[in-house]
Amino acid sequence: MKLFDHLDATVSLSEDEAMLFDSVRTVARDKIAPRAAAYDASGEFPWDNVAEINALGLNAMFVPEAFGGAALSFSAYLACVREISKACAATGIIWATNFHAMKPVIDFATDDQKKRFLPRLAEGALASLCITEPNAGSDATGMVTKFTPDGDDIIVSGGKTFISNGNVSDFYLVFGKWSEIDDDKASISALVIEKETPGFSAGKPEDKMGMRASVTTPLTFDDCRVPRANLLREPGDGLRILLASLNKSRPSVAAHALGIARAAFEDATAYINQRRQSGRPIIDFQGIQFLLSDMATDLALCETLLWHVARMVDDGADDFSVEASMLKMRAGDVAMRIATDAVQLHGGYGYIKEYRVERLMRDAKICQIWEGTKQVHQQYIGRSFIDR
Repeated sequence: MKLFDHLDATVSLSEDEAMLFDSVRTVARDKIAPRAAAYDASGEFPWDNVAEINALGLNAMFVPEAFGGAALSFSAYLACVREISKACAATGIIWATNFHAMKPVIDFATDDQKKRFLPRLAEGALASLCITEPNAGSDATGMVTKFTPDGDDIIVSGGKTFISNGNVSDFYLVFGKWSEIDDDKASISALVIEKETPGFSAGKPEDKMGMRASVTTPLTFDDCRVPRANLLREPGDGLRILLASLNKSRPSVAAHALGIARAAFEDATAYINQRRQSGRPIIDFQGIQFLLSDMATDLALCETLLWHVARMVDDGADDFSVEASMLKMRAGDVAMRIATDAVQLHGGYGYIKEYRVERLMRDAKICQIWEGTKQVHQQYIGRSFIDR
């Protein structure tokens, strides 16, 4: 498809990054994609896909060299997220969640904390970002998980819900409220909790509509004792860390959504070129062409915005929060719309699990919900234009 070949050619990657991306594309196509349907059906965690990712050293691509990594550009990271997600959306979010959880550690931790955590991440450890609670989703200030200082330790009590990688992670970046600060915003703090910490447990995995191989669980902290040395920055710095985390993770979620959209578009195009009605390929019908043109245009425009935001991050932009929000919101909509249209273009076959578009439609829906619902992003973007 020349349109998307031309678009991919505009992505600014170094020679080393381009070589890595080619390797990721090959592994995603030849190893990860063929397993996706079986993992969706079973709901089992795809450890062999994680092994493929680790064999490529992909966790190292966002860890600084001083701590065992080989930090590459944000553009290269997003390109890999899209490609893995195109092959298997569940595997894409498993790997991307490592970035979502540990990028704040890379950006805000002390050198001692980085020395303790980042080499293990670069070697392939899994991580979870822990914000959401039953009554605190889009409004993170409503969280009730409590951090109580106790000498050289912090006692963590409370729980989280809908945590990706919840029962398989090695590291958990947990946001809670500092008990000695009586303010919903100013008390939010961030803490790294390691696997096997006494008092910490993961609950039963959720039985989800889509992303079925990406495990999602609740977490419980029952007077969980964590070294104060694991606190990021100071008590009350958590909201700033959280917002910075979301600004980087939202483009990542958009790349994930666009991987799903690419897969659905390619499947739909291939199908309507070979499916015949009234003696003609159905792509010859004008109504089908109109639908296809809208799908292609929306996908191309959204991917163009993806690479624009990636360049902003790579160029060191101070504020790209509105652009990241626009991108995440629109990419989620595009993924859902293209996946739905792909099912429609397959007719009755699109409703059958034998065809990938059935799974892609289920996988796409979450992209309009997590990392802030579409409505939350609409509100945030709209407020940005108020002239005070």
